[in-house]
Amino acid sequence: MTRQAIPFHADDLSALARSLRQQLQQHQAQAAELPSHLSLLNMLARAAGHRNLQALRAQADQPVLAAPPIKPSPLLQPTPIATVAPARGPRHPGLSALADRALRQFDERGRLTRWPSKHQVQRLALWGLWLHFDSRRIYSEGEVNRLLQSLHDFGDHCTLRRELVTMGLLTREDGGRRYQRLNPQPSEELRPLLAELRQRHQRFAGRRTPPPDAGPGGAYQPHSIAG
Repeated sequence: MTRQAIPFHADDLSALARSLRQQLQQHQAQAAELPSHLSLLNMLARAAGHRNLQALRAQADQPVLAAPPIKPSPLLQPTPIATVAPARGPRHPGLSALADRALRQFDERGRLTRWPSKHQVQRLALWGLWLHFDSRRIYSEGEVNRLLQSLHDFGDHCTLRRELVTMGLLTREDGGRRYQRLNPQPSEELRPLLAELRQRHQRFAGRRTPPPDAGPGGAYQPHSIAG
């Protein structure tokens, strides 16, 4: 029987090695023997951003679907507004200390002005970028890059894209040619932060009506934020 050759691509070798190491540690904690050939293939597939080997194999022969172009949003247009993060001051009354620190990484438009040094704050800040992706559509890598470039000010969209995939907020398939937003449920600590960032986006865009998935006062509701 002819063995199928499955294309394999990883954007970042360091991130792949880190994910593979974590999976091997988890396996070692549960089993004394080495992982099987199939288990290793599944680990490699997950480390590259796929659900498992079956998902990687299924995508190998699929044609790339052309996605509609991203329509410019008023939020994403260049403006003369300064992009300095909010200065230190009283903590936001509705946020935990950690969420408040994450909020301070964003400017008044909701753009990420710097990459936080603390891992916990990084993870909260990534949700603020996740807001802008539509779960109903497929993005090419170029479209993801352009969207992220419009949402931050420190010129490292590759790190942001990789971390969104690693964190499980975006899925990456077909060798990086297909990205889609996932919809994990935000924690109770995170929801007020997302509501505040959404309100900043709305104020900047001049919107007065809360989105369909917002409750009274524009508060976040437990389902999809961006679509």
